[in-house]
Amino acid sequence: MSRQRKRSFGFGFFVTALLVGFLGYWAVTRYASFADAPIAGLHAGDTVTVAPGDSFPVVLGKLHALGVPKGDSLAWQALARQLGVAGRLQVGDYALDPGITPRVLLLHMREGKVIGHRFTIVEGWNIRELRAALARATLLEHDTAALDDAALMKAIGHPGQHPEGRFLPETYVYTRGDGELAILKRAYAAMAKALDAAWSGREPGIGLKTPDELLTLASIVEKETGNADERPLIAGLFERRLKLGMRLETDPTIIYGMGAKYRGNIRAADLAADTPYNTYVRAGLPPTPIAMPGNAALQAVAHPAGGDALFFVAIGDGSGRHLFARTYAEHQANVARYLRNYRKARKAPPASTSAAPPAGTPVQRQ
Repeated sequence: MSRQRKRSFGFGFFVTALLVGFLGYWAVTRYASFADAPIAGLHAGDTVTVAPGDSFPVVLGKLHALGVPKGDSLAWQALARQLGVAGRLQVGDYALDPGITPRVLLLHMREGKVIGHRFTIVEGWNIRELRAALARATLLEHDTAALDDAALMKAIGHPGQHPEGRFLPETYVYTRGDGELAILKRAYAAMAKALDAAWSGREPGIGLKTPDELLTLASIVEKETGNADERPLIAGLFERRLKLGMRLETDPTIIYGMGAKYRGNIRAADLAADTPYNTYVRAGLPPTPIAMPGNAALQAVAHPAGGDALFFVAIGDGSGRHLFARTYAEHQANVARYLRNYRKARKAPPASTSAAPPAGTPVQRQ
């Protein structure tokens, strides 16, 4: 080979090497810039779902459908391989917050940093209302739909136990793909813990024999008032009636016993019907709780207010508050006041917030 050809070959090799090096440098710089730059094409509130069985190309297709440019597909796949994401995608919903980078999003998918959804058990719900609310939760797996209450309790590990009152009202965080059973198991454990704490720390001499009795009375207190300061007053009143052998005569137990037959009104025949939940007819507590009491109601029963009141009735002014009385004569005067307020409220113009007396507020009798 001539010296001229050698020089030409050497120069060509140098140019090629320089070009390859430049392209390599450009690719590395471009790749690094892609990995740590905000993802283009997203909008506030966007989320992407990794469903069971999704491969990374499928998830990438979902990102493209949201507006992420398709021109970076190779960079996405290279980054996914580098981070070890392929084959380790965690199922769930992922937030595409403004400014999120490909690297951060893929690490979230690898580590399962999914969006947490919330389900709230409301104080005072009964088991029918709880199960209906679970059935409406669209992101939960409905794995209890085919179970009756007995099968449900068996599935969560407590066969033979009545489900009423056994799930603590609280907000529970879950992720897409979780089942109803998972939430119910957590709520059951939370109630067991709260009930144990209330029972262990109860005031001496409250007269209740078992934690289950405390739970049952707390469920009645929960249904009787939504006013925090009244719960210990009503708990103390009911506990005094139990000690004296007086019937509780509380409407929420009647309503619970009526079940689906309740249409917003308690008739004289309902008050006279001899059923396990009719505390106008039967002495003592009903056989089970009648609702899910919150922790405040549990603590109110464990630490009832002192006093000598044995009767109470709604004020009837729309506040949801009550009048308390020591004697039946005082109670009758309070009933008269309630009736005046109730009639006045019914005559009020439509804009008034006053209304008919709240269902479940008892007119206590002797």
